[in-house]
Amino acid sequence: MDELKRTPLHDLHLSLGAKMVPFAGYEMPVQYKLGVMKEHLHCRAAAGFFDVSHMGQVILRGDDPEGVALALETLVPVAVAGLGEGRQRYGLFTNEDGGIEDDLMIANRGDHLFLVVNAACKEADVARLRAGLEPAGVTVDYIEDRALFALQGPAAEQVLAALNPAVAGMRFMDVATVELAGAECWVSRSGYTGEDGYEISVPEESAVALAEALLAHEAVEPIGLGARDSLRLEAGLCLYGHDLDPTTTPVAGGLLWAIQKARRADGARAGGFPGAEKILAEIATGAPSVRVGLKPEGRAPMREGVELFETETGGDAVGRITSGGFGPTVGGPVAMGYVPAQAAPPGSRLYGEVRGKRLPVDVIALPFVKQSYKR
Repeated sequence: MDELKRTPLHDLHLSLGAKMVPFAGYEMPVQYKLGVMKEHLHCRAAAGFFDVSHMGQVILRGDDPEGVALALETLVPVAVAGLGEGRQRYGLFTNEDGGIEDDLMIANRGDHLFLVVNAACKEADVARLRAGLEPAGVTVDYIEDRALFALQGPAAEQVLAALNPAVAGMRFMDVATVELAGAECWVSRSGYTGEDGYEISVPEESAVALAEALLAHEAVEPIGLGARDSLRLEAGLCLYGHDLDPTTTPVAGGLLWAIQKARRADGARAGGFPGAEKILAEIATGAPSVRVGLKPEGRAPMREGVELFETETGGDAVGRITSGGFGPTVGGPVAMGYVPAQAAPPGSRLYGEVRGKRLPVDVIALPFVKQSYKR
């Protein structure tokens, strides 16, 4: 633990009884006194507070904001130009083979773009941005003096509006500068649980005070990485390095919705991003294997790495589980993984091999739990 980085809330986590574990180079809370199951259910029922300060925060600036957006489009297959001020969009960094190098959030904050990237990929992402954008006159500023929180759950609006009523008027994927507990915060109405909620970038020196103000509300409990993972899995959301990686294309990953019409074949700005030829071809013809929801029979979870077969005996593996566990809201095991396109329709039956025994698992539509974003 001595070599791991710590977030500004480290001492607060310990005071709350957190169990700390190594994660993406940081010492992070995996659970608190409630435990993973109760934390998960509390977030679904009320509001959960997450410290996600290990994530990377990046600002892109240039003389011409439209030029900055177009420059970023050379690295991602999504439409950045035309993203409205005060709005946010999910994005992907792709490679020349069409694989995904990371997923990220892109926000238009008027005179600059604000990006949030994954903790394990942030150094590579900043290097990618600097190599690709600085020659075009874009300044890439990696932010190290701000913390990042998430407030998620049906009571999230009530909790945050008690600190500033303006947040109640925000809708899903809106971004705004909002004063919270005396600090200038960059707030988005988004998250990683399938629930309504917010993500909040706060100056490091104000992080503890804001966290304590949120946790003081009776509806809020601190939530660790364990429940964060089960919440996002039930919501059908990908975890980079597990469900997505440099060999997975956006089409295979079920992320076609993230590639707007303008970047597709015959669009106003078709192609022009790494791996465009392969990705556009797969949009037209489909990917040979695709990410699906999987529901194992019985109560035993099937974890990442379990191989999938088309038959109960014999034959070679045709797919693999990439995320799996127990879904507390669902009340049973849930998983996601990659299967051949012909086995992807909901209702298809496969078999997962666990300790040498093949057990039934059915393909079902994602998400497992209905998302409740404020549209």
